[in-house]
Amino acid sequence: MADRDTLPLPLEVRDRLAELELELSEGDITQKGYEKKRSKLIGAFLPQAPGKGMDPSVPHERRTPVTPGSSSRYHRRRSSGSRDERYRSDVHTEAVQAALAKQRERGKMAVPMPSKRRSLVVQSSMDAYTPPDTSSGSEEEGSMQGEGTPTSSQGSINMENWISRAIHGSTTSSTTSSSSTQSGGSGAASRLADVMGQTHLENHSTPPDVTSYTTDSIQVERPQGSTTASRATPKYGNAELMETGDGVPVGGRVSAKIQQLVNTLKRPKRPPLREFFVDDFEELLEVQQPDPNQPRAEGAQMLAMRGEQLGVVTNWPPSLEAALQRWGTISPKAPCLTTMDTNGKPLYILTYGKLWVRSMKVAYNILHKLGSKQEPMVRPGDRVALVFPNNDPAAFMVAFYGCLLAELVPVPIEVPLTRKDAGSQQIGFLLGSCGVTVALTSDACHKGLPKSTTGEIPQFKGWPKLLWFVTESKHLSKPPRDWFPHIKDANNDTAYIEYKTCKDGSVLGVTVMRMALLTHCQALTQSCGYTEAETIVNVLDFKKDVGLWHGILTSVMNMMHVISIPYSLMKVNPLSWIQKVCQYKAKVACVKSRDMHWALVAHKDQRDINLSSLRMLVVADGSNPWSISSCDAFLNVFQSKGLKPEVICPCASSPEALTVAIRRPTDDSNQPPGRGVLSMQGLSHGVIRVDSEEKLSVLTLQDVGTAMPGALMCVVKPDGVPQLCKTDEIGELCVCSVATGTSYYGLSGMTKNTFEVFPMNSVGAPISEYPFTRTGLLGFVGPGGLCFIAGKMDGLMVVGGRRHNADDIVATALAVEPMKFVYRGRIAVFSITVLHDERIVVVAEQRPDSTEEDSFQWMSRVLQAIDGIHQVGVYCLALVPSNTLPKTPLGGIHLSETKQLFLEGSLHPCNVLMCPHTCVTNLPKPRQKQPEIGPASVMVGNLVSGKRIAQASGRDLGQMEDNDQARKFLFLSEVLQWRAQTTPDHVLYTLLNSRGTIASSLSCVQLHKRAEKIATMLAERGHLQDGDHVALVYPPGIDLIAAFYGCLYAGCVPITVRPPHPQNIATTLPTVKMIVEVSRSACMMTTAVICKLLRSKEASAAVDVRTWPPVLDTDDLPKKKPPLLYKPSNPDTLAYLDFSVSTTGMLAGVKMSHTATSAFCRSIKLQCELYPSREVAICLDPYCGLGFVIWCLCSVYSGHQSILIPPSELEVNPALWLLAVSQYKVRDTFCSYSVMELCTKGLGLQTDSLKSRGLDLSRVRTCVVVAEERPRIALTQSFSKLFKDLGLHPRAVSTSFGCRVNLAICLQGTSGPDPTTVYVDMRALRHDRVRLVERGSPHSLPLMESGKILPGVRIIIANPETKGPLGDSHLGEIWVCSGHNASGYFTVYGDEALQSDHFNSRLSFGDTQTIWARTGYLGFLRRTELTDASGERHDALYVVGALDEAMELRGMRYHPIDIETSVIRTHKSITECAVFTWTNLLVVVVELDGSEQEALDLVPLVTNVVLEEHYLIVGVVVVVDIGVIPINSRGEKQRMHLRDGFLADQLDPIYVAYNM
Repeated sequence: MADRDTLPLPLEVRDRLAELELELSEGDITQKGYEKKRSKLIGAFLPQAPGKGMDPSVPHERRTPVTPGSSSRYHRRRSSGSRDERYRSDVHTEAVQAALAKQRERGKMAVPMPSKRRSLVVQSSMDAYTPPDTSSGSEEEGSMQGEGTPTSSQGSINMENWISRAIHGSTTSSTTSSSSTQSGGSGAASRLADVMGQTHLENHSTPPDVTSYTTDSIQVERPQGSTTASRATPKYGNAELMETGDGVPVGGRVSAKIQQLVNTLKRPKRPPLREFFVDDFEELLEVQQPDPNQPRAEGAQMLAMRGEQLGVVTNWPPSLEAALQRWGTISPKAPCLTTMDTNGKPLYILTYGKLWVRSMKVAYNILHKLGSKQEPMVRPGDRVALVFPNNDPAAFMVAFYGCLLAELVPVPIEVPLTRKDAGSQQIGFLLGSCGVTVALTSDACHKGLPKSTTGEIPQFKGWPKLLWFVTESKHLSKPPRDWFPHIKDANNDTAYIEYKTCKDGSVLGVTVMRMALLTHCQALTQSCGYTEAETIVNVLDFKKDVGLWHGILTSVMNMMHVISIPYSLMKVNPLSWIQKVCQYKAKVACVKSRDMHWALVAHKDQRDINLSSLRMLVVADGSNPWSISSCDAFLNVFQSKGLKPEVICPCASSPEALTVAIRRPTDDSNQPPGRGVLSMQGLSHGVIRVDSEEKLSVLTLQDVGTAMPGALMCVVKPDGVPQLCKTDEIGELCVCSVATGTSYYGLSGMTKNTFEVFPMNSVGAPISEYPFTRTGLLGFVGPGGLCFIAGKMDGLMVVGGRRHNADDIVATALAVEPMKFVYRGRIAVFSITVLHDERIVVVAEQRPDSTEEDSFQWMSRVLQAIDGIHQVGVYCLALVPSNTLPKTPLGGIHLSETKQLFLEGSLHPCNVLMCPHTCVTNLPKPRQKQPEIGPASVMVGNLVSGKRIAQASGRDLGQMEDNDQARKFLFLSEVLQWRAQTTPDHVLYTLLNSRGTIASSLSCVQLHKRAEKIATMLAERGHLQDGDHVALVYPPGIDLIAAFYGCLYAGCVPITVRPPHPQNIATTLPTVKMIVEVSRSACMMTTAVICKLLRSKEASAAVDVRTWPPVLDTDDLPKKKPPLLYKPSNPDTLAYLDFSVSTTGMLAGVKMSHTATSAFCRSIKLQCELYPSREVAICLDPYCGLGFVIWCLCSVYSGHQSILIPPSELEVNPALWLLAVSQYKVRDTFCSYSVMELCTKGLGLQTDSLKSRGLDLSRVRTCVVVAEERPRIALTQSFSKLFKDLGLHPRAVSTSFGCRVNLAICLQGTSGPDPTTVYVDMRALRHDRVRLVERGSPHSLPLMESGKILPGVRIIIANPETKGPLGDSHLGEIWVCSGHNASGYFTVYGDEALQSDHFNSRLSFGDTQTIWARTGYLGFLRRTELTDASGERHDALYVVGALDEAMELRGMRYHPIDIETSVIRTHKSITECAVFTWTNLLVVVVELDGSEQEALDLVPLVTNVVLEEHYLIVGVVVVVDIGVIPINSRGEKQRMHLRDGFLADQLDPIYVAYNM
């Protein structure tokens, strides 16, 4: 403000300028016209610097869109909110513009705008939301963009100054080269090369899932060089994908935006890292290193400032009640209070006589008419609530003085409008803790309170039970003649309790004693020079604070006349208070800077205003740093209307210390008020520096006068011991005086810290024997004892060790032009703690007419401005629809409630911009890999570097003596023939339908005969040779089993394939086709229904049906049996092929020999103790892995009866599987995670009805989940808990583990110890280490053992990079050696390198002879205290996750499931989540179960939780509909498909947020 008036402009020119500004703000003149007139007016006074003026020939559109400094200085609609103009400052606006311009000079970088679904966007075309494809690298690096695209010219954000964090060394997947982040090449090609620079062959282009109905784009695994591509349509619509090296599609809106984001984040602002992560378990968050150059306080220690003596005037009354009695009896006709209606007409005049009589009446009635004579309801000293609306000061005043006369303690509070008002619950807690049982209220207010149907006033949430007492005279009985209130001199009893809302929303009651009340009135009378019968206009809230002290208390002491202006009148007529000052020739007015600003906006039509009667204008929020601009502007305009400059008296106050300081109205107009122009940079370090060099980031403060009469004031350090500050240091003001509050009611601990403070000097001695009260105000005492306030303790945010004030941030946001997108008075700034530091959040209300684009531009400029001026990043900036932020009763924003909504995810913003990359600078350092143990370390026996080698094995198959008859056969086909001869009628398979009845069954001989016929058919109709491959495309059932053995009888190699889904042919059929082609099937066998489906119109649209091999329909079998059955000559030949799609989207087929198949069946038979007399219930998909073996092979080998339940039937009848288990009294059952989830979700509420139907699970010994992943412990536990009531033993539920190289490594058998659970530290896991912790400790992750190791299986844990053995409890790759390992991949090309690595690996040292197969899964072995069947100590295997799935970020290994688990927990509307990386960015996709309005709430929550729990910054948050994340039949997420769909822009997301 100070430098605006440096130009010596004549008074009339200044007047004319002020009018012009108002015309512009009212919209009576255009921006152009305003600029023209303004330059004309001041042209003569401006020295024209060459080249400085803007060339008038430049067309308007091309100018930088920053309007000149003061242009929209008062540009606000009248009706808007409340906490506005105190922030307005021209100096500040100019500073903000300069900061933005500076950012612009440094080069540009566009911020990617979030994408929204059309339904979320109101009025505006879709094109506005997705900027043109900017994936070319050169764009905007330094070049200016053309006029056409507004995106960069206005919203550009310069990165060097802005993005203070790069993402450190993280790579897309575990196989990526680690150098990828270092390349600085420009151009999309080199950037993609960064990412895709893998030469490893593990990264095949992503094939789809064969095992599910939700398949995706199809690609056959092939070496990079190959050109033959069999392509088909991708899952998410038919957009063609442009693929790069590893199957990542490029191009399209999404990729362009991510590219833009990556570019944006590429230039780091932080200094290089000093040293890397030391190999220590504690991940150290970076601690902000103090900057050696930061300003430090250098002044001498301050002295306590003493206010003037409190003069004792002889006729001052001994107490306030005495004053009331005096005026009520000597001058009963003197006016005390005039109230106004909403038209500004006087509504009612309360005289001192009426006030005295009515107060007595209230006092008498409360004391004598409530309760009974013996048991009165209230006694002197009790607390009573005062509930009066803001437009009824007269009733309030009567009730307040009535309480004082009755010696009760009034607790004035706001009127509760609804049962769930913002903050009203906390008020209820205050009333409860004060023991309030009676609430006084007015008639009108009582009628307006919400009522129940019976007419009762309901109990408000959190409130105690209250008796409502109406204080209108007509309802009260007259006190008897002989009754008289007892009027004492002021003493130390409590006079009243004023409520105060804290930063966290809790409400405290500050108690004020009668002595303090009187002394405060005397001090105010002295400092303000009040005299009898003066008129005072009060616009403030009369229930608390300055409005109460001047307008209710001090006024009565001095028999003054108060004109009370209600807030409702101010909203209608902002000039009303000025008109009343003129009308009543008032001497004093009490206002807030908001009221001054409103008057400015509205004054221009008023000609007859004369403010010369005012001797004092008390500015209640004068301590707010930004009130100065309102004061200056007000003086500027109204000086011509008789306002004297010395009349403006800002004051500082707080609920605890009452009035802290007030500027005295002096007659000496020569003494200018104090001004301080301070450096924001200095303030953030807590020191006072008068700003000289940088004119940008300054705070101009005005003084609030000197300490109160009779008070001692000092400034102490805001935290820690209350030590006196130095003279150039900012601290908290403390006051020692009779006239302060004495305690927080009922809270002795907090009282001690606030009201009983003993400031110390530098040697640690207290400066006074009397206690001081903390005021909650931050500031300093300047020359001449003038106080300056720089902010409030409540608004203080300490970010990275520097202090920022919420009000300052608000002011900077408001100074960003143009302001037309958000409402001025409705901006909330608060901090939330994320990752051990405070983060700044800015929430503003958006105007309904602003477009997405505009708001986004404004948001990005606010971020730059705050960074430029305060040197602090904003963590989150959110815009909410207008009128949705919670309000306080007088129209301000309810801060703590807003913060609460934000943290709960129920703020429902319409725009969000998160900047974690910029703000979060305390992440742990990226890790550098430590060299692992090499062959040089001594191996002694089974120890490696001091630890037992991690190896374990199941029982030995060879030595186990049991009466296993099937052992003597080498081939399964022979076992079946033997069973058909010896036990022909023994039923092997029973298939159930959805009603739970038997659909069909097969005995040994039936299966044998059916298989013979199929073999004949293959020979006759298929003309197949031995060894030909046959694809079996059957639904889960008995046909599939018969066809399988038919193939064995004919000497063919079967491949089971999931049939296409009739409702979804387009996406499921291509997968079938691909498996048929890749497996080189010579023919297909299927049922008549599927035959028809394969020939349908839909099928020919999806694939080329002419290229199918011959299809045989097994529903129509030949009658005769084959001449003779095929007998394989060599047991090592192929028995069948097993094809499956991994979660990373890779299709892999493995070869199973006859030897392996028999060994597999024998191993399971021994582990589960399967015999012909057993029954096993199976609810699985029978197409691959262990599921297929249990469904098709085990019964034939072991002779037990399998009860088959197709999982698809559970969709119709979720209880089918469990009912079958109960009905058949099954001891062993197998299921998949999807089945378990279906039961948990579908039967959760039906356990009682199932019990009544006789469902009994008490016979179940083992219920095994067949899986190829880390056990889902949460699901298995909730399943066990849910069905415990139905007899399910919790120890029965376990999991198995298999993978491609060995279809079953572990399986919980019948004997052996129960599965164990351990808790490991997730942080250590990221460093590939295992650290066991206690249950419930922070960062702990429960891991369940994956079942027992099968007989004949040996396991070792090896380092995946060095291939060296690892010690016990070390994390490494699980390697397996077993008779039932698969014998290799089946691929179209002999991919030898991969084959030998995965199936024939040897350790680099130690036992280098054994051939191992690598599972591709990370896990660890741990020797437990339990003993297994052979009496040895039991080794438990814990699977952590697949190497292919793991993401390497910041040098650490993350498993997607861990991040997903955290995300799903954050908000009730997140039903599913999947994460993946793209160009080092972590992308989080969440499915939203709720209204689309909630989509944006999830963005901050997801970002916070991933930062807190995983120390990672989320790059992109994608909110999608339920069911978008693809899941395969085993219930595993297909993250790579999702990634492809996202990059090809096929997800139709509700919202995509790009975090900066």
